[in-house]
Amino acid sequence: MGDQIVRALCLSGGIRVLACSAGELAHEICELQQSSATARIALSRGLAGGALMGSLLKNGQRTALKFEGNGPLRKMIIEADFDGAVRGCLGNPAADLEPVNGRWNVAGLIGKAGFLTVSKDLGMGGQPYLGVVQLVSSEIGEDLAYYLADSEQTPSAVGLGATLAEDGHIATCGGFLIQALPKADSGVIDAIMFRIAGLPALSELLEGGGAERIVRELFGDIPYTILESHDIFFRCGCGMEKIERALLTLGREELHEMRLKREGAEVTCEFCRKTYRLGVDELDSLITLASEPSGT
Repeated sequence: MGDQIVRALCLSGGIRVLACSAGELAHEICELQQSSATARIALSRGLAGGALMGSLLKNGQRTALKFEGNGPLRKMIIEADFDGAVRGCLGNPAADLEPVNGRWNVAGLIGKAGFLTVSKDLGMGGQPYLGVVQLVSSEIGEDLAYYLADSEQTPSAVGLGATLAEDGHIATCGGFLIQALPKADSGVIDAIMFRIAGLPALSELLEGGGAERIVRELFGDIPYTILESHDIFFRCGCGMEKIERALLTLGREELHEMRLKREGAEVTCEFCRKTYRLGVDELDSLITLASEPSGT
């Protein structure tokens, strides 16, 4: 069974549930990032959370999550597209911490002082929507739930989980997002919160049925319907055009210095680790563009 997102709605219409299995996605991206054990858990949780947030998007939209704290990881960036494409990177993939009371110390790795920034490209050519909240626990799921309640005024519960195999690779990864819609019945909300409290470990659910089993366990005997399911997958989306746009932001002077000292430039994509080489001629073209007056 491949990585999937499942969207479901209780028949009364007041509760929306999204669940995902993302083990293959997390394994691929953690390998690209060459991350430590604790960083793999943090990144995998972030990827599952990003996939769930991406599933809320409409056609042509994109979202980006940036967790930036005072811990040794420095930052974690997750991007998701409307069609299920997800990518992620870490500021310091090698950072690691010992477990605390038998639990992965993700909060310590990210750092408890910092911010979660969520940007949304609505696909209409304007400036992205930007929302910023303080990190409340740095446990990723709790911070996403707080963002949704605070910035989007949608009461939400988020559960994210990941486990490692004996060889250190990702064994399971996934999660759920529950949202109370405007006409939600308080009794149904209470029933689902009760079920969350008694939920088996996410790793057990993912191994025994994936995203659909998570949905079944959350709803229990509450009538619901599955609205859709679709694949989630890694796609970077980098390319020379994007690399050139990024270099232009450095400005004319820095580009000129790069041309003189390095006789070209090498830029490595932080998501897929592909390296792009620009020669002197390409840098000269960028310097010319950077020199042009604004609006030309």
